Parts: sequence; C-alpha cells; structure tokens
Amino acid sequence: MLDFSPIPVETAIGAFLLAFPALFSIVNPPGGALIFDAVTAGRTRAEKQKMAVRIGFYAMIVLLASLWLGGYVLNFFGVSLSALRIAGGLVVAVQAWGLLMQAEAHEERKAHQAEPPPNAEDITFFPLTMPLTTGPGTIAVAIALSSQRPTNGLAPLGFFGGLSLAAVAIAVMIWICYRASDSITALLGQGGARVMSRLVAFLLLCVGVQIIVTGVLGVAGLMQAVHH
Repeated sequence: MLDFSPIPVETAIGAFLLAFPALFSIVNPPGGALIFDAVTAGRTRAEKQKMAVRIGFYAMIVLLASLWLGGYVLNFFGVSLSALRIAGGLVVAVQAWGLLMQAEAHEERKAHQAEPPPNAEDITFFPLTMPLTTGPGTIAVAIALSSQRPTNGLAPLGFFGGLSLAAVAIAVMIWICYRASDSITALLGQGGARVMSRLVAFLLLCVGVQIIVTGVLGVAGLMQAVHH
C-alpha cells in the first residue's frame, strides 16, 4: 500500500511529534488562559488554582477519549481509514484557516461560550473545559489525528502511546497556563495572544494538509492494488 508521511507515526516519538503541535495549536493554552482570567476575575487566587487543576484533568479525559475512540467509532460506521484521513485533514485545515484569518472573531466566540450560566456554582467542566478549552474543534482535530494510526502489527500501541503522551502534555500546559493566567494576561495581552494564535494556526494548517495528503496517497495505493 502506498503511504507516505515525513513523521514515523509507528513510533511513540513520531506520534507525539505529530499530535503535540496540532493539539497545542487548536487548544492554545496561553490564549485560553486570557479568557479564563477574565471569566474568573472575581475568584481568589486559591480558587483559580484549584479550578486550573480540575480543568487540566477534565481536558485530559476529553482528549484521551477522542484520540483513542474517535477513529474506531467512525470505522464502525463503515468509514474507511483513507476517507477518515481526508475528511479529518479537511476539518483540521478548515479550523486552522478560520483561526488564521479570523482570530478576533474566534476569540470573541470563545469568550462568549465561556460565560458561566446564571447561578452556576461549578463552572470548571462547563463551560471552562467544554467548550472553552476542549470544544468541538479540538475533538475533531483529535479524531483526525487518530485516523493516522498504523495498521501493521504492534505499531498501533506505540502510536496511541505517543498520542496519549501528547494529550497529557497538553493537559499539563493547560494547568500551568491557567494557574498563571494573571501573569500571562499581563505579559501577552490581547495583541500578543493574537500574534501567537496566528503562528500556531499556520502550523495546524500544515498538519491538516499533511493528513489529507496521507489519505489521498492511501486511496491511490488502494486503486493501484485493485488494478493489479
């Protein structure tokens, strides 16, 4: 089967190098920390730190579930791996393009989503984990990443190990950034956050295009096999 990827996703290191920049780009912990700081402005520092721990933990669960199960659920409904890669890559690319071209609108939408419902006591899962930190876009990217899984032998074990490590690393970064949200707000401000958002969005766009290329080459390999 014809396949190509500059990153050897059969190994845990390769899978980590694929997943970490993509997840970092879509989650954007420093950018989320700015919104977290604004939403929790009336809370004490101790309360904010406790919330940061819980949000990091919840985000890790959401990421791991999406990475482990997303691709298999779609396969169960008859979606081929190559089709899943192409569709997933398109989703990632569209998300990245939106972040790249309309960073301000994206920030305003996330800030609106993060507004707590009236009389809500615990807002760490909803809305601060979902949809602020790990919303539908993040889940779609995670499923697209899981579509890159190899199919030969024990390679999926290393692949999912690398993805899991990337998810844990992102959760730790969420905890660190949200814990230090006041410092990040003072350091970056809205202007700095938008510059960084556009840089990581371009990186995410490249990852999406690479996933599409892998899917297209997979389809080409299947067509070659059929003709032979």
